[in-house]
Amino acid sequence: MAPSRPFAVAVALALAGPAAAGCHHDDTASARASAVAPVARVPPAGAGFPPDAAAARAQLARLKVEWGRNWATYKRENFGKYWSDETDAVGGRNGCDTRDDVLRRDLDDLRVGDRNPWLVLSGTLHDPYTGKVLPYTYRRATQIQTDHVVALGAAWRGGAYAWTPQRRLEYANDLDVLLAVDKRTNYDKGSRTADKWRPPRRAYRCEYARRYTGIKAEYGLSVTAPEKLALQDMLAICPP
Repeated sequence: MAPSRPFAVAVALALAGPAAAGCHHDDTASARASAVAPVARVPPAGAGFPPDAAAARAQLARLKVEWGRNWATYKRENFGKYWSDETDAVGGRNGCDTRDDVLRRDLDDLRVGDRNPWLVLSGTLHDPYTGKVLPYTYRRATQIQTDHVVALGAAWRGGAYAWTPQRRLEYANDLDVLLAVDKRTNYDKGSRTADKWRPPRRAYRCEYARRYTGIKAEYGLSVTAPEKLALQDMLAICPP
């Protein structure tokens, strides 16, 4: 099992404001109207993630190949409460909940609160899985969800069943594991592995395989033989 990454990696997520500001969703008029100037997206915090195609191929070659285990024992609550800042994963312990960290990183045209710089008021997602352009506005219905690239159920079958509860909580809230994506497509993906689901947008399949493989390698998760073949196929289309 790979060790947790140091907290220093996560501080890049705090560039837009002090952690002491917290991530409380203040629904006052001042909070809703506080974003008068757009801010830049937060860059990915994981050093060297995702791996490039060559590194991903090397990582994939080293992954343990076996059939998934303990299918029947998976429960979402095995990975802790839905979002938590109380981990040493990328983005952890910065004063903001995980979902807002993902939105700050993945949305364009981002607007945030001035009193609460972690509060994302609006933005636009260019969905990596489909290419759709999806608006986001705080407190309104959205077509955006947060996806675990290697789904929690798939991680469980690949070895997470043997982890400590804290390790599973870390995985569930690791920004390197997460993407903001189109809700309908996320429902379609579910907990399926790479041999059973690929992004509809072919242009994203190389990066998807790089991310997927990098997550499996970072957390010491196994792959099935069909899953490994599917990842090899997607990595093969990466530019040289």
